[in-house]
Amino acid sequence: MYSDKKNILQLVALLRAHEIRNVVLCPGSRNTPIIHTLANHPYFTCYSVTDERSAGFFALGLALSGGRPAAVCCTSGTALLNLHPAVAEAFYQQVPLVVISADRPASWIGQMDGQTLPQPNVFGPLVKSSVNLPEIHTSEEEWYCNRLVNEALLELNHHGKGPVHINVPISEPLFQFTAEDLPDVRVITRYQGLNVYDRQYDDLITRLNGYTKRMMVVGQMNLIYLFERKICKLLYKHFAWLTEHTGNQTVPGIPVKNFDAIIYSLPEEEQAKLVPDLLITYGGHVVSKRLKQLLRKHPPKEHWHVAADGQVADTFCSLTTVIEMDPFEFLEKIAYLLENKPCEYPKRWEQLSKQMAEPDFAFSEMAAIGKVLKSLPTDAVLHLANSSTVRYAQLFQIPDSVEVCCNRGTSGIEGSLSTALGYAWASDKLNFVLIGDLSFFYDMNALWCNHLRGNLRIMLLNNGGGEIFQSLPGLKMEARTHRFVTALHQTKAEGWAQERGFDYTAVHTMEELDAALSDFMQADQQGNPKFMEVFTDKAEDVRLLKEYYHGLRK
Repeated sequence: MYSDKKNILQLVALLRAHEIRNVVLCPGSRNTPIIHTLANHPYFTCYSVTDERSAGFFALGLALSGGRPAAVCCTSGTALLNLHPAVAEAFYQQVPLVVISADRPASWIGQMDGQTLPQPNVFGPLVKSSVNLPEIHTSEEEWYCNRLVNEALLELNHHGKGPVHINVPISEPLFQFTAEDLPDVRVITRYQGLNVYDRQYDDLITRLNGYTKRMMVVGQMNLIYLFERKICKLLYKHFAWLTEHTGNQTVPGIPVKNFDAIIYSLPEEEQAKLVPDLLITYGGHVVSKRLKQLLRKHPPKEHWHVAADGQVADTFCSLTTVIEMDPFEFLEKIAYLLENKPCEYPKRWEQLSKQMAEPDFAFSEMAAIGKVLKSLPTDAVLHLANSSTVRYAQLFQIPDSVEVCCNRGTSGIEGSLSTALGYAWASDKLNFVLIGDLSFFYDMNALWCNHLRGNLRIMLLNNGGGEIFQSLPGLKMEARTHRFVTALHQTKAEGWAQERGFDYTAVHTMEELDAALSDFMQADQQGNPKFMEVFTDKAEDVRLLKEYYHGLRK
């Protein structure tokens, strides 16, 4: 029987899965549940060493002798500090050593309770990874715990070997040993480059060809990548290719970009049928919450993430494999190894995409964004601010050759305008900035700089506050709450824009918008930069958006 502490069960199951057999155990009470679970499982070979100063070096010797990672487990408090010399030696000698420390609950640190001190990150830069496991009470905490242990153990041999630290807070009661078996746990593996002579590579390709429902989701990528026609032909038909405008031209063929609306339009049982068996991702952040919700609720059998840095990015809570490789090199490698067999799954996504009509809004923020996007020159640069703007832009098509930029690294509203101005100053193309009122006024000092040219076009969508907050599910705001959450205001940009040398136009109706667009879209870069401020009604924007999504469900 094993400890009933779920974070301990995840830890021990993953130590076994990652083939860490040799464990040095130091005495103590707080780490007794860990000791009991390890010592009573037949997989592990356990060694008892009382003095932590010696135990750490003993474990280091085991790792050196066998060439495989070894672990050392200690109780809370100063016991952990006595492992520091061995950890330092392991770091500089590049030995894969797992330090497992039991800990008191965080609420008791610094409260004059026995054997308590701040243990997370206690080894500083002398470990390759340091994780502090949660005490598990929910499924999300269990996923988080599993991910942290996988991350730490993967770092033992990532870009050189070295030690890692796993801190395990354990609340009382400590001595309940009721679990009959270790749980089935998700094991994340990492492939560092793909070599055709590597047997693991063969296994990967066999698994790849074993699935018929395969999806590629491409996140934000700030580049244009031109695939060879032959590669496009070999790759395209095998996958459903999903990306957003922020993914830019980084997909071989025609991607499905209106997938958010597709998902929303279908009943839940039909949504589930669209889930792939194999999900492969590359690139950065994905904007769509609906796609995240769908794939988290109905996880694929496997999720591979391809990235040059080889880091764990578990956006959809189902990651099984990290492939440390340039994504385009990966695609070119697998293109020639895919079995040529019929694939109906991608066709289903493409059919649904073609059936979705582009929305036609009455005068609103969405209508203004749609009209600009439909009029974009093919070689323009489009800068999208965060919050509503980047989401509404996804409702409309844009030319593939338009480069799209957006601060999706952290998805904050600050700096959207400043980033766009910096880019435009160094660019020889027309640069269009679509930005909401809160994002603009938060960053309005960006216009204070002297680096403004005639290639700049700013469309400010001003409806007097953060309208997107009104559409948050489950949020019912009283009048007082509404004022603060949406940051209601009556500010205009006219004076500031004109003072900074922009040709300014105010728009209040669809007729004024149509009239202003011809001048706003002009390719002439010799004159002043242009500024269009579109004033809409917040309540009407929300009503039209809800009406659109309601219509999708019919």
